[in-house]
Amino acid sequence: MSTTPTIPTLNLAEASARLATFLARGKRTLLGIVGPPGAGKSTLAEQLQALHPERSQIVPMDGYHLANVELARLGRAGRKGAPDTFDSHGYVALLHRLRDQGADEIVYAPTFRREIEEPIAGAIPIHPHAELLIAEGNYLAHDEGGWRHVAALMDEIWFVDVDPALRLQRLVARHMQFGRSEQQARDWVAVTDEPNARLIEATASRASFKVRVD
Repeated sequence: MSTTPTIPTLNLAEASARLATFLARGKRTLLGIVGPPGAGKSTLAEQLQALHPERSQIVPMDGYHLANVELARLGRAGRKGAPDTFDSHGYVALLHRLRDQGADEIVYAPTFRREIEEPIAGAIPIHPHAELLIAEGNYLAHDEGGWRHVAALMDEIWFVDVDPALRLQRLVARHMQFGRSEQQARDWVAVTDEPNARLIEATASRASFKVRVD
C-alpha cells in the first residue's frame, strides 16, 4: 500500500539558516515559495529577502497573468487565477533566462498590480549579482501545461503551511481591499479561489519543505 511522503517542516529560524547555506555556495540559487491563495507567500518571500537584501531578489509569478482582454476573449475571466489563466510557458522562459543570466545583463520580469488587476511588463529588474532569487506563486509545483517544467528549474520549493481559517480570512479581506463587497469577496473565494487552492494543496508533496508561517 502506497503512502504519501511526509514533508519536513521548517520554522522561520530554520528557513533563515537554510538561506545562509544557499548563499555560502557562491552560485545563484532559485528558491520557489508555493502555496494556495492567501497563504502568505508574498509576505514570507519579503521576510526572507529582507534577511539578505543586497544578495537576493523576489521574482513573483503573478506578472504572468494573462491580460483581462485576453481572458475575456478566451472566456476565462470568471476563472482568473486558475492555471490556464497565466502564460506558464512565458514564466518558464524567464526562469531559463535567470539560470543563464550574463554578468552584464539585466533581466526584466513583469509584475501584477492588484489595484488595476493587470500585469505590467518589464517592471522588475533582476540584477546579475543577485545570488538568491525567491520565486513565489501558486503553481510552481503544478504538473500540467508549462508549469510542469518549473520545478526542475528550482533548487528547492517550499510550501507555505497556514491555518485554513486564517487563509480564508485574509483572502476575503484582500478582495474587499481592492473593491469587492464582502458578499462578492466571499462568493469569489468560494467559486474561484478555493478550487484553485485544492489544486495547489495537491502539489505539496512535490515540495522539499513546508514552512509554517502563522
